[in-house]
Amino acid sequence: MANGKNRHGPRRAAAVVCRILGTVILLAVLAVCLPLSVPKLAGYQVYDVISGSMEPAIPVNSVVFVKAAAPEDLQPGEVVAYQSSGSVVVHRLAENHVVEGELVTKGDANAEPDPLKVGYDSVLGVVTAHVPFIGIYAGALNTLTGKLYAFGFVAAAAMLYLLARELGE
Repeated sequence: MANGKNRHGPRRAAAVVCRILGTVILLAVLAVCLPLSVPKLAGYQVYDVISGSMEPAIPVNSVVFVKAAAPEDLQPGEVVAYQSSGSVVVHRLAENHVVEGELVTKGDANAEPDPLKVGYDSVLGVVTAHVPFIGIYAGALNTLTGKLYAFGFVAAAAMLYLLARELGE
């Protein structure tokens, strides 16, 4: 200490800032990635919502968690996910025609039921939960660019921790 002042004060303060920034970055990555990946380990499929047909119950940019279910066991009022023309559709079940092996569905925001019935072979399962806003990131994380960004954020957090360690010495 020279003249009663601590010369390491600014370095230690910078180390604290680096640790805090690193932690914030890691928590942000975890907040986005965990809800998208952990349910898959429990057997759920995860889809992002890109249309307003289920609003207000399931807003645009939500993520829905779909559990496989036997189509014949689905009950009117449940929200189901199914394949249609190469896309996944999430709509409420209006009627289940077990004998015909088909469902009548309807988006909550739509005035009429969907014009095409859904065959049992197209049913993915029942929606058990949804999380608003995460769908914004889900679509991005399914691309190579999104995965590279996530990796880059984790690498930046690691570098901030290393810098904090160097500054703290």
